Amino acid sequence: MKFLVVFLPLALASSVAIVFSLFLSQREHEVNGQSTDEVGFRYEETLVKERPVSAEELNALGAVYGGVEFNSDDAVRYALHKFKYSRTLREAAEFVLKRSENADWPVSRSCFLCNIGVITVQNLVKVGKARDFIASAIATLCVKFKVEKPEVCDGLVHLYKDEVLTVLDQLGLDPEEVCGAILGEDCGEVYNPYAMWYVSWPHPPKPPVVPPSPPTPSAPKMHILHLSDIHLDFKYKPQSNAECGEPLCCRSGTPKKSTRGAGHWGDYRHCDLPTWTLESLFQHLELNEKFDAIYWTGDLPGHDVWQQQRNGSIQLMEYLTKLLIKHFPHTPVYSSIGNHEGVPVNSFPPPFIRGNRSVTWLYEELVHAWGPWLPNSTYFDISRGGFYTTLIKPGLRIISVNMNYCNNQNWWLLLNSTDPANEIQWLGSTLQKAEDAGEKVHIVGHIPPGVSNCLKAWSWNYYNIISRYESTIAAQFFGHTHFDEVEIFYDVDSNFQRPVSVAYIGPSVTTFSDLNPGYRVYEVDGNYPGSSWRVLDHKTYVMNLTEANLSSKRSPQWKLEYSAKDAYNMSDMYASSWHELYERMKVNSTLMDLYYRHFYKQHPPAPECSASSRHHLLCSMITGRSSDPALCKDIDGMQLQQIQKAKIAWSKIHDYC
Repeated sequence: MKFLVVFLPLALASSVAIVFSLFLSQREHEVNGQSTDEVGFRYEETLVKERPVSAEELNALGAVYGGVEFNSDDAVRYALHKFKYSRTLREAAEFVLKRSENADWPVSRSCFLCNIGVITVQNLVKVGKARDFIASAIATLCVKFKVEKPEVCDGLVHLYKDEVLTVLDQLGLDPEEVCGAILGEDCGEVYNPYAMWYVSWPHPPKPPVVPPSPPTPSAPKMHILHLSDIHLDFKYKPQSNAECGEPLCCRSGTPKKSTRGAGHWGDYRHCDLPTWTLESLFQHLELNEKFDAIYWTGDLPGHDVWQQQRNGSIQLMEYLTKLLIKHFPHTPVYSSIGNHEGVPVNSFPPPFIRGNRSVTWLYEELVHAWGPWLPNSTYFDISRGGFYTTLIKPGLRIISVNMNYCNNQNWWLLLNSTDPANEIQWLGSTLQKAEDAGEKVHIVGHIPPGVSNCLKAWSWNYYNIISRYESTIAAQFFGHTHFDEVEIFYDVDSNFQRPVSVAYIGPSVTTFSDLNPGYRVYEVDGNYPGSSWRVLDHKTYVMNLTEANLSSKRSPQWKLEYSAKDAYNMSDMYASSWHELYERMKVNSTLMDLYYRHFYKQHPPAPECSASSRHHLLCSMITGRSSDPALCKDIDGMQLQQIQKAKIAWSKIHDYC
């Protein structure tokens, strides 16, 4: 989640703000008997002598960092000398604000703060400060600058301190490279010699592509239920405070007189899903639908990210397994792991991290939780990397990918992001075996490869594999964004002119944040020899939360929102047809507004699709690989720099995962 990415750099940078303030407010004085020229990084003095630091001063840190190379522990003194600010940092704040408004200014303030924060911690580690001291200082400053409430600050620092400080201590990257990896597009284009890599695997030339043809109307069909991003909250409490000022609310407290308490079945505010709402959904599905398979694409824990514990994550997985077996005893479930399954969130160390810091505890639990539906042959890959493959029908293979190894919020990848656990190489080899055997493949994963927080190298390697095996891959299924959308993939050998595959991004079951709960059912060509196993149509269902909360005694109604073929007037669901829909949406505002409402599951933030929303939705639709704004250059004639700024602005508002 975005607040996690910003929290750490902001809290770290706050410490530097205090140092700057001391230098600026007491340039001609002494601190504890020492001249300010000698204070440097003596944090004991700065914490004692701290004074309020304005938002302008905090934002101005970026300006101070802006043309400076920090080569020693004297970073603060050097920056002051460089910019020669004589009174306060307000001048620097104005400098930052002016440059931020400049169309040619590609870097955000959060990126500036991140740079300052990283070099501060690296300097503290270098001069021998203890980890507990650094963590305590960060927690104190987090509270002082109201980054979060005290209990949230303490919880986040406690969870992340070992991971972050271990990574920064061992890191061979400079601050710009670190922040470019963590914040992605917020930092513009940052060169990192280790960031781009390519994986090869033994494979013959791509076979001739045979255009798909629709099956006969009487051909057998499969029905697949897609569930994603449940984000269950065991502590949800109706009528509690839904505007608590923490990352997750609706758990305790009395709402203010001017605000409504938490709804019974859920709430549009920063709240996750009650257990009884999930059970109501499963009861509805059990009574009204029959499925050949269930695809579950991750993120079961709630957004109480400052309180997470390993036992809690395990308890949730066991709960879901029992609930699925109870309501769907004869239906196989094929799962992928989400970023919230890690403790702390986004923490997925590669296999070379061993001992208590490793993620073995989680992968071993996945073997247990997913075991009822998987053969023993999958256990090795799950236990070493959180991914697997198995044949689920004659001719149909499923591949579950662990997308946390592409997650730029996974700090461990800063140490080495080159194909962690050899997953990309494994994926290519597995698809080659499927091609040799004449099998078709469904890929399930959590984080879509085209979103901005999927690392560029991982995403581009994945994209190349999808292009190479377009005739083998029948469909892709993801979650994570909480929205209802698609990503279209194009042939890399035709300069991205020919659509080859579609990734379906399923709607979230949780309401977090400002959304109706939803799920999807796919109609798939299948269950007969020679079937294509392609998606023929999908139907999305939502629960109108406003209506449901009118009564706590009546079960909520899950209603059909739309059929993709009917709503968009599509003859089929092939990649070429989705590209045609994209072309129609560019010139048809009515169709664009319809997609916009579906994207938000009938609860959009505004009644009509704005120009920026329109651009983002179209751009996301054709961007199956991250950090590649060139794919969107033909939308509205926007220049690449405008595209980059528009994507950053959108992500600040809509990053709910």
